[in-house]
Amino acid sequence: MQTISTDVLVIGGGATGTGCALDLAMRGIRCVLVEKGDLTHGTTGRYHGLLHSGGRYVTKDPQSATECAQENAILRRIMPHCIEQTSGFFVITPWDDESYGDVFVANCRRTGVPVQEISVAEMLRREPALNPRISRVFEVPDASADSFLATHSVALAAKEYGADIRTYHHVVELVRVGDRVMGAIVEDLRNRERIRIDCAYVLNAAGAWAGKIAAMAGVTVTVVPGKGTMVAMNHRMVNTVVNRCKLPSDGDIIVPIHTVAVIGTTDVHVPDPDVFGIEPEEIQFMLDEGEKLIPGFRQYRALRAWAGVRPLYKDKEVASDRDIPRTFKLLDHEARDGVSGIFSIVGGKWTTYRLMAEQTVNEIARRLGNTQPCRTASEVLPVPRFEHRAHATVTVSPDPAAQTPHYWLGKPLALIESAHAAGELICECELVTRDRIIAAIDAGAHNLDDIRRDVRMGMGPCQGGWCIYRTANLLYERRCAAGLSHSHVNEAILHFLQERWKGLTPVLWGDQLRQARLDELIYLGVLGIQHLRAFAEPGGGLVTQHPAIATEYVQA
Repeated sequence: MQTISTDVLVIGGGATGTGCALDLAMRGIRCVLVEKGDLTHGTTGRYHGLLHSGGRYVTKDPQSATECAQENAILRRIMPHCIEQTSGFFVITPWDDESYGDVFVANCRRTGVPVQEISVAEMLRREPALNPRISRVFEVPDASADSFLATHSVALAAKEYGADIRTYHHVVELVRVGDRVMGAIVEDLRNRERIRIDCAYVLNAAGAWAGKIAAMAGVTVTVVPGKGTMVAMNHRMVNTVVNRCKLPSDGDIIVPIHTVAVIGTTDVHVPDPDVFGIEPEEIQFMLDEGEKLIPGFRQYRALRAWAGVRPLYKDKEVASDRDIPRTFKLLDHEARDGVSGIFSIVGGKWTTYRLMAEQTVNEIARRLGNTQPCRTASEVLPVPRFEHRAHATVTVSPDPAAQTPHYWLGKPLALIESAHAAGELICECELVTRDRIIAAIDAGAHNLDDIRRDVRMGMGPCQGGWCIYRTANLLYERRCAAGLSHSHVNEAILHFLQERWKGLTPVLWGDQLRQARLDELIYLGVLGIQHLRAFAEPGGGLVTQHPAIATEYVQA
């Protein structure tokens, strides 16, 4: 077994884990990060894309509200290419308690969340699709964020500072000698090789899976997996984040993100973060709630449903999961459990990942005798290679008087038009060009789902109907010289279709059912996808970390 040595082993390739890896590396502390899937494979890649102002927490969780408000400003500065400055409305509908508006404003001011009341007429001028029966409107600095791109930017910066980032490496054992954790044994899921990683400290940043990792060290971390279901609609009917002005509940927020609008979210306890489903009543409930914000909401096409699992840390009994604070906590298992060499960072929000990393690394650095200060709040993150073309400088701007490096809705189209690249489109829905997909493959994307997370291929209204086979061909072209066989690519296509199918099944009615039928005709009737299984290699190839590919799509 190969053995490597480092100062800190970070477990988890989401926002918090990569944020910790960057902070460690910037301070000159050697670190290795392992993630069982691709970056953002877990909760980071399965949320609604909101950059929190803190408004949702000002009443029930004021500490989280203040943390979000402060980090909101920092993230806008260090990752502008990942943030769209949508602003945010908290609105009182006829179904809400109008008196809560004054409570909301007072609590915003108490927690440091910027807020101002605007007129309903101004709201309707800016967002004419909203319900004209809304009685009060409060504006806060919410925004939408691309968590996939942000995590890749953080990981890229970490690598540039010397961090070792290893995706598709699954922790199979923590090495404990007496009362100290000395490292871990991980398995490379692409070739089944095992590696021993010796370290001074293990940092458990596995999110909803933190309890499972902690159990390997013989300690208990009570993480409550809270399933949050979301639905992406095929039209971006608002350009502003819209929240119901009430205590957080199900189906009370709409987030415009790239080409779609996402409504969410539920909060349902699940016993295992790897095992959960999406129930029809969840979808129907959110569409009904959407009607209260946008009349006619149900008439739009529900594009896809998915769920993420919140890593809620529970250290005391509460009435419901909604009552568990969204703050984070660093657990020192030496002080807490008598087991040294391991920390767990639990709870928190995507918006507060950088602060979580700073406080965690402050403690680890102190233990290692490192006195370097944290600099992650001041250094702007790099743009990954596969996004250079998407974020190149163009002369077109939605507001010429306010030149800004932040993402804006028309930017991808402006870039394609300026480069005359319409003929190079692989994914028309998300305006993804051939060179961006090739750059993602060359940057390390192992399969079609990795490419999707990198450049949003297959995430638009057709859900991959037109771009999967084109992208698969590029994957083979770029990797065949390195030993990628056609059977591996066949397996990748089957897996990708099955993963897309999971998100389609809860919303198969009306126009979305027609779209799924069209995709079925393309892949079954024209391309003969049902015959690829005979040429795939079950149990091998690039997607072996996933369960066996099911047959529902082929049989549909």
